[in-house]
Amino acid sequence: MAEEKLDESKDMSFWEHLEALRQGLFRVVIALVAAFVVLFFFKDFLFDTLILAPTRPDFFFYRWFGMDTGLQLVNIELSTQFMVHMRVTMMCAIIVCCPYILFEIWRFIAPALYQSEKRATRRAFFFASFLFYLGIAVGYCIILPLMVNFFDGYKVSEEVVNTISLNSYISTVNSTVLLFGIVFEIPTLVAVLSQLGLITRQTLLGGWKWAVLVIAVLAAIITPADPFSMLIASVPLFLLYGISILVCKKGAPEVPEEAQEEAAE
Repeated sequence: MAEEKLDESKDMSFWEHLEALRQGLFRVVIALVAAFVVLFFFKDFLFDTLILAPTRPDFFFYRWFGMDTGLQLVNIELSTQFMVHMRVTMMCAIIVCCPYILFEIWRFIAPALYQSEKRATRRAFFFASFLFYLGIAVGYCIILPLMVNFFDGYKVSEEVVNTISLNSYISTVNSTVLLFGIVFEIPTLVAVLSQLGLITRQTLLGGWKWAVLVIAVLAAIITPADPFSMLIASVPLFLLYGISILVCKKGAPEVPEEAQEEAAE
């Protein structure tokens, strides 16, 4: 019965689709606001346990690789600490609500899909949630400590002392963590393009040399330009490329039976 109801919604008018989109966006906003309000009162945990942990020399990444890093942050503007609290809380709310946001996207596009497409798309959304959190973990646990260690120790002259502002550090955290969360969605995008018949596994295998070049450039852009940092950053990117090959179809996708019948009519 539920599937029949979804199939009937294919005949929804433009305004009905627009209303469905409005309701979905409203539910997403409500979820984000609720998560924001709850997380706002966990300031000590968010900052002392999570956000500021990579600034301390006892952070696990520094201990594993024998790095001596201790970043001292300062605040130079009156309202910065409050605004930073708001920004970090919103970023964490987005991260927490990511699966629900993807679910709302799925619920909006599901009525336009055939049964075989729905199953594949549902798996893709679950896969996308997993990869997003994996990217967040890689950005936080590996890339961010590398950047902190490099830039804290880099000096153009011994006469210039590094004094890192809280605002500068938080901007680096937000951009790095969210960037890797987004970058790790590449296999999901590849899977979708494969379903649409735009790329195949042979395409990715044939372009591996270009992939190596692109990954090396990306690693140089998102990390300090030293060989060790680039090597550490390129490993998860190569793994992403390998996963993309695995989730990509070998040949052109099969046309769903429903689509064949509809085309025949």
